[in-house]
Amino acid sequence: VAGLWSVSCGLGSALCAMSVRNGVSKCDAFAGTGTGMARLPSTMPVAVSLPPVGSLAPDFTLLSDARKEVTLSSFRGKKNVVLAFFPWAFTSTCTAELCDFGTDYSQFASADTVVLGISCDSFYALREFKAKERMTIDLLSDVKREASRAYGVLIEEIFVSARAYFLIDKEGVLRWAFAEAELGHKRSNAELLAELAKLG
Repeated sequence: VAGLWSVSCGLGSALCAMSVRNGVSKCDAFAGTGTGMARLPSTMPVAVSLPPVGSLAPDFTLLSDARKEVTLSSFRGKKNVVLAFFPWAFTSTCTAELCDFGTDYSQFASADTVVLGISCDSFYALREFKAKERMTIDLLSDVKREASRAYGVLIEEIFVSARAYFLIDKEGVLRWAFAEAELGHKRSNAELLAELAKLG
């Protein structure tokens, strides 16, 4: 349990390589806990249960990497929101994904959209992660796993979020959602921007 907690709240580091066969992910992952290495479960289901498109997006208030509270509903009437749930800070796919958002930051801004990265890491870990990679988007700490559960993306076996994306319009309505079948996969910004363009 200590090993799982250390990974999911960002107190250590994790490396995970996954493959999916017959609906079950095989994961070879290790977490640094400060006192040794803890092995995560070798199998986990990949099924998620996302909120229905067209419904009001579940609200939340999470602590950002700047240690400021960010409430989803505060963007209503002002901005579209892209929520990008990711498993762990400091891992290769997550780093590439979140840095890519910075590369196309101006395009999201031109679409009147804010991008929020969310993981179960602590805000301390996210602060270091953002500084190390010089990221531009805000990273939110879901250390209590409440947002991940509300959006149906928490992988209970290892207590981290699946990689998933949610597009929420200015009225707070969920307009598009996608969850990756493998943690090592990610959507392109082009796909996300194309979905944003459909909002008109």
